[in-house]
Amino acid sequence: MRPTLRIFWNRLLGDRGERAAAKFLRRRGMRVLLRGYRTKWGEIDLIARDGNTLVFVEVKARRQGVPAEAVTPEKERRLTLTALHFLRKYGLLEARSRFDIVAIVWPDQRGQPQIEHFPNAFETVGRGQFFR
Repeated sequence: MRPTLRIFWNRLLGDRGERAAAKFLRRRGMRVLLRGYRTKWGEIDLIARDGNTLVFVEVKARRQGVPAEAVTPEKERRLTLTALHFLRKYGLLEARSRFDIVAIVWPDQRGQPQIEHFPNAFETVGRGQFFR
């Protein structure tokens, strides 16, 4: 497959995964506040509220394998910096927060995906650490 076509299909799968993750989290009582928060450090796929906790959600969608393994220490560092930017921008540095991962395996285009939720998947890392 040509690189541009692969990028297109990966983005399509990623977008579909984010929509499925948002629906999954809503069904579990979370309120999705924002999708695709971007800064120069990276992007947070979903920002949600779980009770009094602000939740930064990384969504990993794949056709096979273990999607959550794609969240590397470097990805955790970039998510931390992006979350810190969000908290500062909106005056929420004192808010309780956490990082979740939603892993989606979509082996077949028409079937139902397998969705796994990892609440509090990692602690804040790097220079931009903040307290919860």
